Amino acid sequence: MAGRILIVDDIATNRIVLNFKLTAALYETAQATSAAEAIAKARDLRPDLIIVNVELRDINGIELCRRLRSDHLTRDIPIVMTSARRDPDRKIQALRAGAAEVFWKPLDDSLFLARLRSLLRAREREKELGVPAAYAPPSGFAEDIAGYEGPGHVAIVGSQIDWAHRLMRDLVQSTADRLCVLHDDAALSLSEASPAPDVFLVLADGGRPDKTLRLLSELRSRPLTRNSATCVLVPERAATLGAIALDLGANDVIEDMAEISELVLRLSRQLQCKRRADRQRSSLADELRMAVTDPLTGLHNRRYALREIQRIDELTRLSGRAYAVMMLDVDWFKTINDSFGHAAGDAVLVQMADRLRANLRPGDLVARLGGEEFVIATADTSLRAAQALAERIRHAIEETPFVLADGMPIGVTLSVGLTMGGGDTAPSSVSALLEAADQALFRSKSEGRNLVSVSRSAA
Repeated sequence: MAGRILIVDDIATNRIVLNFKLTAALYETAQATSAAEAIAKARDLRPDLIIVNVELRDINGIELCRRLRSDHLTRDIPIVMTSARRDPDRKIQALRAGAAEVFWKPLDDSLFLARLRSLLRAREREKELGVPAAYAPPSGFAEDIAGYEGPGHVAIVGSQIDWAHRLMRDLVQSTADRLCVLHDDAALSLSEASPAPDVFLVLADGGRPDKTLRLLSELRSRPLTRNSATCVLVPERAATLGAIALDLGANDVIEDMAEISELVLRLSRQLQCKRRADRQRSSLADELRMAVTDPLTGLHNRRYALREIQRIDELTRLSGRAYAVMMLDVDWFKTINDSFGHAAGDAVLVQMADRLRANLRPGDLVARLGGEEFVIATADTSLRAAQALAERIRHAIEETPFVLADGMPIGVTLSVGLTMGGGDTAPSSVSALLEAADQALFRSKSEGRNLVSVSRSAA
């Protein structure tokens, strides 16, 4: 099934007709005949979307929307409302109560189903990113965040520049967001020199719908603008254009006859959703980075290093070129900790990481395996070049004292074990390669430390 949808309507005929449309579109449906039953089923079934008739008899549909939004079990479920009364004020009330969309009856099936698909896709993306409360943030939260982040940037885009400027003059009276007007070509010519607008309000060209859809597709596909929210302002009777725009990735479709207050509300909502998604992407990126990063030194950790060496090994076996792996260990590190304290040991490890990075090429790998042990992998190199690199690193550590937090300098040395991968005599697996480097490191330690030793297979 494409998703589970709860239909809330106290008129049986309405439920039957809507149920037929949704099951024909392969949605799984459930039905409620009252607001009280709707709340119970929403909490129990946790549907992917709820469709509510505004004109319920026991509790007004708008009030039902508010109650669903205030319940932590149901507040994330998108709500679409339908109404037999074409009342713009009631529509704005419903949107402010947390409805994702309001449709007048009779429904245009193409636009209605496209909007459901759009909302369900957005819900799935939010689940993947873990973004809560996509359409109605908890009371007070959105206002605090908006105040902290400052005004958004909304670009009105279209080929009808006079209309765009008139619309901007109307909007500027009702919003604190920064507004600008861009011609279609200018919107596609934005550079990375400045951030992309948070929201694009695309003015559909009724005479050239293909031009509008191409613009939308380009905005959605380009790296600079694909994370911006996109709203399309369409003529009142252009349901097909609106449906296609939603399926191409528009976040919202708005009739060009909509009240300015509705337009401001919808743009504000898309700005909030976009900022939440940005924060979640940033958080997810941070979590992924932390999962492969050593928190003390900022180097990659063991997990990343082993995977990266495996990747280097696979590439070099295909190319026939050799690569080097070095195991490095700080000499007498326990003595440093015992004599000066663990804070001094941490300072040494941080400075060690900086010096290692400074002596490697941009594409080389350096990681902290744990404790005072590090690993370096450098691709497309020879044994002679690898030995020279290892000696340069050893000298860089030995020649300049390390400085502790209290300003005291201490001498630190490093032992290195080196082996080669990718050649005819290389170990047959990455684990065997690392074992060979570790054995070479042990020899450096046992023969006096502050040495570079080459594994016997590499030698």
